[in-house]
Amino acid sequence: MIIKIVLLIFILLEFSNVVVLYFFPGSKKANGVGVFSAWEKSKEFPEIHDFVRYLVNWVAGVKLIFLSLLGLIVLFADLDFQRLSLVALGVATLAFFWRMFPLARQMDHEGLIQPKNYSVMLGRMILVIVILFIVAAIIGL
Repeated sequence: MIIKIVLLIFILLEFSNVVVLYFFPGSKKANGVGVFSAWEKSKEFPEIHDFVRYLVNWVAGVKLIFLSLLGLIVLFADLDFQRLSLVALGVATLAFFWRMFPLARQMDHEGLIQPKNYSVMLGRMILVIVILFIVAAIIGL
């Protein structure tokens, strides 16, 4: 049961991000891109802003596909497959620390993200999620 609860919490969390990215991309809540000063600056250049909007919508679309598959795993997969899914989510989520975190931290240090130290908060949040995935997979044994 713990595995399904963790997966459902993650689906809800990520779905809130999909809603924000599709309908309120400039928001500073639910990991909207409004935390980046470049979002507002891109509006000065319609061609660049359209490209940024395209990428934001692309990310939201990929998340929606991913969440749909995760929902099917919650509904129809057996316990072993759900546990392996948590491990896969944990490992895949660690990729954040390879490419995205260093970039977010750099932008944070350059004052390009508001609120200040957002990258640190985001990094901690992602680490907690990874730990939650792994712990739930172990408890579910």
